[in-house]
Amino acid sequence: MKWILPVSITASVLIVLLTIFLYQNSYDMTEQPVSVPTPHGVLTGILTMPRDVEHPVGLIVFVHGDGPINASYDGFYRPVWERFARAGYASLSLDKRGIGGPSGSWLQQSMQERADDTVTAIRWARTLPAIDPKRIGLWGSSQAGWVIPKVVEKEPSLAFSILVSPAINWIRQGRYNTRQEMLQSGASEEEIRKVEQQDRLELQLLQRHASYADYLKIAHPDDPVSSERWVFIMRNYESDASQELRNFYHPVHLVLGTEDINVDIQETEQIYRRSIPASLLSVTVLPGVDHSMVPSRLVHSSWQMMLTAIFFPRQINSPAYLDDLEHFLSTFQR
Repeated sequence: MKWILPVSITASVLIVLLTIFLYQNSYDMTEQPVSVPTPHGVLTGILTMPRDVEHPVGLIVFVHGDGPINASYDGFYRPVWERFARAGYASLSLDKRGIGGPSGSWLQQSMQERADDTVTAIRWARTLPAIDPKRIGLWGSSQAGWVIPKVVEKEPSLAFSILVSPAINWIRQGRYNTRQEMLQSGASEEEIRKVEQQDRLELQLLQRHASYADYLKIAHPDDPVSSERWVFIMRNYESDASQELRNFYHPVHLVLGTEDINVDIQETEQIYRRSIPASLLSVTVLPGVDHSMVPSRLVHSSWQMMLTAIFFPRQINSPAYLDDLEHFLSTFQR
């Protein structure tokens, strides 16, 4: 009978953990799958809505950063969607092409083609009875910094844009990111210079529109990019948002994190302030968070990150970041 007590304690702990998991992974909003027809095949995604709404609501269309991202970003977006729902806004997020349902491949797209998909999604959303067509805005992170300015050029009537850790210039961002990652890993200045020289050789190949076979001749044998990634880089390495930021004629909210090693936040803030009228631009710089608005304590601890993602997913993003998004939306009348 001695084993009964330990088993009972274990069962109780499991029940408590399950209860926490279910509660923390339940969100105050509704989700529904959607399909958006485009000239290049159907895009699939998720539309979230505030609960118990009686009138058409505003909508925020999501524009992803780099990588094979599905509509929910493997659940990473849900705490943000919930905050938007609390502020009275729906959210629309689509799978990248080739991820989940959509046809094609995101690695074969230019930033302009990604912008065209976003414009199509916006025009589709305007036809929905539940959506207020005059209150549609954008949220985007990282590479979305190259996509969103192209979107607003075609859709000048959008209500606002929220840009989180947006990129400015592909080449400069790559150099900055490489150096910061190597410094963080303890690399010497000599080691950094060698990698930077390799990057310059690759840039020369890109400028000559060299083949993947040519790239492999100089690539490090242990870590070459794939042929698909090489094509993606070839199509987009000249991306630079500096001039296109002048396309904004609506409120723009810029959110940056002090621990961002992907984007030079000082350069980003400077260029945004130079390009967008002060009357339209608001800027929040959050201390202690990285490129994805994740607190540093989680970034540098894999076990804390895992446990937080499972049991406290709302804490993956900095609470200050979520509060900031909700506060920005509160400035718009419903």
